[in-house]
Amino acid sequence: MMPLTEFSLIERYFASITQPASPYVDLAIGDDCCLLSIPDTMQLAQSIDTLNANIHFPAEANADLIAQRALAVSVSDLAAMGASPVAFSLAISMPELSEPWLAAFSRGLQQAARHYGIALIGGDTTKGPLSLTLHVQGVVAKGRALQRHGASVGDCIFVTGSLGDAAAALAFMQGQLPVAKSAQQFFKQRYYQPSARVAVGQSLHDIATAAIDVSDGFIADLGHIARRSAVGAVVDVSLLPVSAELQANASAEQALSYALSGGDDYELCFTAPSDKRAQLLELSELIDVAITEVGTIVAGEGVRCIDEQGREIILSESGYQHF
Repeated sequence: MMPLTEFSLIERYFASITQPASPYVDLAIGDDCCLLSIPDTMQLAQSIDTLNANIHFPAEANADLIAQRALAVSVSDLAAMGASPVAFSLAISMPELSEPWLAAFSRGLQQAARHYGIALIGGDTTKGPLSLTLHVQGVVAKGRALQRHGASVGDCIFVTGSLGDAAAALAFMQGQLPVAKSAQQFFKQRYYQPSARVAVGQSLHDIATAAIDVSDGFIADLGHIARRSAVGAVVDVSLLPVSAELQANASAEQALSYALSGGDDYELCFTAPSDKRAQLLELSELIDVAITEVGTIVAGEGVRCIDEQGREIILSESGYQHF
């Protein structure tokens, strides 16, 4: 068998991930650049994420799970803008060429790409510490993108799904949180296969006033909305959606900490006027994704947390910091 080169590597493990075909992709893998055509009525939404081994994912994890996580967390940025996924490029640095690892990685990447309807259109491969950089592109109608700066006093704060599961999963995998055997697969799935809430984001254009995905921690990311919108936020922690699995495997204090500050859930946090509650309930039932009201936008600045009696809670951590 011929030795694996950069070009044969791309052909063998990544060329087929150019499917599904997109009407916006004119040229994918094979040339110096890819070519996209975007209609005048649309805007191109782009985001880039770098994930480093043992910082953003365990290096010893199964390669297919690493790939699925990497694409899902990148597509989540498109979901937060209400954009439809179109294409992505991948730059991958590897310490060595391992065909079994590459085969598993490409399988996981193709599975995730098909799930989100997004095509691989280019990238780069280099030798070095294991690192993945994904550049995703999506489209959204002009002037319709969800942004962080539109929250107004009186708006309600909502979040999809449940919070804290991914942080608990990481603690479990690092040996810091004992988890019942029956729940271990649930937590691993929540960490390695988060659900980018694309359908929710696409449905919020006429509902939400501001939106963000929960990557660095719910309080930290809600804080980004508050700062960009020049408002304050009050969160009732008794309303936070916490999974039954997290409640059963962590103390109430641990679960609350994971939900508020843990990060990596990739749920959507958004604000909307109070008269949109019924519409959001219908949306939740239609797409089968939980949407929970957890607080209110107020005058002022920053994010405050209160309990069900209205007493303020002081947080020791606000979220993940890259530096």
